[in-house]
Amino acid sequence: MAQAKTLTEKELKRVLAFIAIKRHAARNRAMLLMTHLAGMRVGEVAALLVKDVLSDDGHVRPEIRLLPEQTKGSRARTVFLIERLQKELAVYLATLKRVQADMPLFYTQKRLAFSANTLCQHFHFLYKEAGFDGASSHSGRRTFITNLASKGVGVRVLMALAGHQNIATTQRDIDVNDEMQRVAVELA
Repeated sequence: MAQAKTLTEKELKRVLAFIAIKRHAARNRAMLLMTHLAGMRVGEVAALLVKDVLSDDGHVRPEIRLLPEQTKGSRARTVFLIERLQKELAVYLATLKRVQADMPLFYTQKRLAFSANTLCQHFHFLYKEAGFDGASSHSGRRTFITNLASKGVGVRVLMALAGHQNIATTQRDIDVNDEMQRVAVELA
């Protein structure tokens, strides 16, 4: 099976522009950016509760501490949120009519938490409708890892950020592109 497509910044902007004209734009934008800007798995995004991202004083946390039951490998890990993502989450949270600590951060039209499978299908639909073949719920993670690798972040740091247990998994997620090869050749 082919690997999920990685997106360029221009392609990500195109998906976000598509999302902006659809229902639930703030929610969909925030969910998608959790994968692209924090490298979260779709199941981790689906498992988030409001209290995971919102501090007692009402601010979006700079870090999310995922519990073992929220992760693929059943191992707790920390997800770091850049300022841009913190702002995106604050915008999304401001759209909610009711915010309670134990409620799902992201929920369906029926006010139910997304399952990992439902959110995976939702992402597939968003990418497909935006005109991207080969993009999937894993595209955000692959894009996140590839972007950091292209900026010189070491594979062991990438492994920790992705929550991988095996370095080979991280290496498979890095999509080598022409720009990375050009930069490498210039080092010679």
